[in-house]
Amino acid sequence: MSNATPGSTPMAANPLTRAVLEIDEYASGLGWDQPARLFALVDTARLRAQEPGLAAQLGLDEQGDESPALTPIEQDELPPQNPLDEFLATIAWPDAVVGCAMTVERLMLPPSAEEAVPENLDQARLASWVAAHPDRQEVRMTVAVLRDGGRESAVRLREKDSPTEVLTGAGLVPGLADALSATFATD
Repeated sequence: MSNATPGSTPMAANPLTRAVLEIDEYASGLGWDQPARLFALVDTARLRAQEPGLAAQLGLDEQGDESPALTPIEQDELPPQNPLDEFLATIAWPDAVVGCAMTVERLMLPPSAEEAVPENLDQARLASWVAAHPDRQEVRMTVAVLRDGGRESAVRLREKDSPTEVLTGAGLVPGLADALSATFATD
């Protein structure tokens, strides 16, 4: 059963899930082999009230009460030379940002392949080994977190690239969710 109709925002039970599915749909429209993308999540009603010009630019002034509760705003392109965890450790969000999300593509192996992973491989050799494995799967992961601790994820396999084949759940990509949550940590 589809969670979206062509040309519409995906239906979902809560605003965070809707935001994740909206970002997944956007990333899907860009195709595969894309760099990681970072999004700020802002409260749509607050955005309309405090930044009506920006809301108009985003087309949010025309949607009335049907607009999403959270609006994703794509950030500048991520520096390709920095590992994601190091880059995320440098981010601090202003108070107006209630959450953030990221899309990233990766190669994954099924759990059955874990026993065959050679020991003592550095990151580059491990990546090469995974890329050559016959059971590898290309996936796009979209992970979102809220300042208050809420989490949601969407995972799309390249071989099943369809809106009806997107898996969602709060705990699908815990490492990335933890790294995104840390961008809201206060010292």
